[in-house]
Amino acid sequence: MAAGFYFLISCSAFLCFFSGTSIAADFITRSKSISDGQSLVSQNGIFVLGFFSPGKSNRYVGIWYKNIPTQTVVWVANRDNPLTDSTGVLKIDDEGNIALVNKTNSLFWSSNSSKAVAKTESLILRLLGSGNLVLSDGKGGNPDQNFLWQSFDYPCDTLLPGMKMGWDLKTGLNRRLSAWKSEDDPSPGEITHGMELYADPEAVMWIRSRKRYRSGPWNGRGFSGASHSMKDNAMFTYHFTFNEEEVSFLYQPINGSILSRTVLEMSHDSGQFERLYWDDRQQKWEFYFKLPKEFCDEYGACGAYSNCDMNASPYCKCLKGFKPKSPAAWNSMIWSDGCTHQTSLDCGKGKGEGFLIVKSVKLPDAEHTWLNKSMNLEECKAECLRNCSCTAYANFDVTERGSGCVLWFGDLIDIKQFPSNGGGQELYIRVAASDLDASRTEKRLILVVAITVTLAVLLLGCCGFCIIWRKKKTKSKELGNIAESITDRSLLDESHMDNLELPSFDFVTIATATHNFSDKSKLGEGGFGPVYMGKFPDGQQIAVKRLSKTSLQGPEEFKNEVILISKLQHRNLVRLLGCCIHAEERMLIYEYMDNQSLDHFIFDQARSKLLNWKLRLRIILGIARGLLYLHQDSRLRIIHRDLKTSNILLDGKMEPKISDFGMARIFGGDQIEAETNRVVGTFGYMPPEYAIDGIFSVKSDVYSFGVIVLEIISGKRNRGFCHPEFQLNLLGHTWSLWNEGRAMELIDPSMRDSCCGDEVEVLRCIHVGLLCVQQNTEDRPTMASVVLMLSSECALAKPQQPGFFAQRYPVMTDSSSSKQESSIANDLSATVLEGR
Repeated sequence: MAAGFYFLISCSAFLCFFSGTSIAADFITRSKSISDGQSLVSQNGIFVLGFFSPGKSNRYVGIWYKNIPTQTVVWVANRDNPLTDSTGVLKIDDEGNIALVNKTNSLFWSSNSSKAVAKTESLILRLLGSGNLVLSDGKGGNPDQNFLWQSFDYPCDTLLPGMKMGWDLKTGLNRRLSAWKSEDDPSPGEITHGMELYADPEAVMWIRSRKRYRSGPWNGRGFSGASHSMKDNAMFTYHFTFNEEEVSFLYQPINGSILSRTVLEMSHDSGQFERLYWDDRQQKWEFYFKLPKEFCDEYGACGAYSNCDMNASPYCKCLKGFKPKSPAAWNSMIWSDGCTHQTSLDCGKGKGEGFLIVKSVKLPDAEHTWLNKSMNLEECKAECLRNCSCTAYANFDVTERGSGCVLWFGDLIDIKQFPSNGGGQELYIRVAASDLDASRTEKRLILVVAITVTLAVLLLGCCGFCIIWRKKKTKSKELGNIAESITDRSLLDESHMDNLELPSFDFVTIATATHNFSDKSKLGEGGFGPVYMGKFPDGQQIAVKRLSKTSLQGPEEFKNEVILISKLQHRNLVRLLGCCIHAEERMLIYEYMDNQSLDHFIFDQARSKLLNWKLRLRIILGIARGLLYLHQDSRLRIIHRDLKTSNILLDGKMEPKISDFGMARIFGGDQIEAETNRVVGTFGYMPPEYAIDGIFSVKSDVYSFGVIVLEIISGKRNRGFCHPEFQLNLLGHTWSLWNEGRAMELIDPSMRDSCCGDEVEVLRCIHVGLLCVQQNTEDRPTMASVVLMLSSECALAKPQQPGFFAQRYPVMTDSSSSKQESSIANDLSATVLEGR
């Protein structure tokens, strides 16, 4: 009998435990509830509703993906009012609302539905396969229709497919996103994103009361501020509703099996709007796009009446017919004051006015606009001319022949230039007649010059064709042999890499992805050759390194990079997706890095302001961990030999990734150093023993890392910097300041404010940088020690004199652009370096 009693107790305990962990359904009714530890699972098995803790203690009710390893929360009920224990219960209360209460029946959250049916017993709370939590009256109909309340109407930081962002004008409901306050706190932060009810509505991201990014108005094809790549139909379809009852936007994946989400999150003290999709193969979220992603996406980056163009230098230019409002500030790359009319408008006083057309642009801020959906473009022009306050006009809808009229009043702010096939639309800007005539004269002159130059080029081309053809024919035999040897892996076999597995892409696929290697797709050029941005049909963005026929890096470097990086996997190393061998062509295909290279930021007066101290420190640590992996933690011991800021790429979250392994070398298990008579690398980053004697080791990379650390902190190039009095380069200047106790003067002025309170941290990084660039290799720390020194408060040795601390080679100024880091590949006897 006692045995039977214990058996019953055991069964009861088991049942209690089981009921406390899950509910085998996607819904509850009025007679059921969900306690902490229980959950609902959508019928398709994608989403879970339950209790969770983003931090250490507080409990929330939320929805997340069931089968994604890292919990990814898409909605939170009680984000403003967390439970402090595990006694929470979610139920349908006596008033017909969804309610979250604790053990004392205190209310922590309620749906407060105006449609609630208090006396109805047939209420159902169901988690749909879309991730939508709905309350419906199941009596006499489909419980998945006629919702009394739905979570899709109350988004948090995530927009799911089929979920509307915008306004229900009948009820006044505004569906807008608000970022989590922090990773541990889902309460609404200072970053919000939603549809603004201007005459011509647009989506705007706010940081408190300041605009950070806006989409531009919808023009029938997409938002005018969205690039061509965002508006294509490779993965998603978009729907915009604008009528008397509703102003809203939603998206859907073309392939319904793809999991995707759009998230608004805090990113380095600012907002980031990101579309992601789940990659089953890689088992991680991949970015489809993120906004803002570049300087010209920042609201009003160039001020009023100016055009921001990422493909121009400088980025900001006054529109035709306009001039800088503050010329001195403009010349100093401070563009916030914007531009003003070259000739004042007289509005019908006899001199006349007209409109200049600007093509392929993001339309200006629509806050002060007027809209008529039935006017044509000519009527729109006439309407603008009749109103002295009208500054510009454009079509409301650009599909087919175009329709509708949008007028702008006041300053034109936040215009962005796109490539001719990359997005945007036409804008007609009001200017004085004299500026209009000058523009027409300029266009005619440009046309005449263009025709003349074209004819001259054709003539020269015909003359030179035969010579080029002959040279190309001779060279193609050599390159063809090289390509063939790489294709059959014979060159790879020499390096004992028989098991190399790397996807091979055909030439047509890569050419299509890069728009036939057009200049508009070109990201830059390095020692290997040009680098192009491309996009595969599935939406994946890529970077393509195409070996130039005049490149200093040849087949050995190509082979080297394929071998090395295909075998290396680390979050701080760029990922090689594959290669392409076709006749004379040799290409490497990498993951695309949204933010280009580190030098693109730290040496640019405007962009460097985006890098605060915490972000720079994170970049330094990331590079250090990547180098530690190469030197110690990978299967191979790799010496990079060409580490520099332009070879540090930054992804969308500003995570650093080491790239360009063409010059790298593998060391054996017991090998400490090696010697070469072919010195390769970049002046300013090479240590003395390598530049002078051709000796390289892991300590060579340590030296290069130290230079990069000091460049990140100072915002100045080692090679481009020269002290006006003492002819010191950056290393010498840092050494001098350190010995005089004035090391904090090294800090980049653009991040000085963000260093307040972190002076000890900054000084420690400068100290580590000086330890890395010491003249004697024995004195330099290993990367394992560097990571430890940067990540802890351990005692640091006293630094000794740096190598190459005096500037004895010719000074190259900042205007030298990319030539400041020209790579060398000469015999040792031809290497020109004066002094040690």
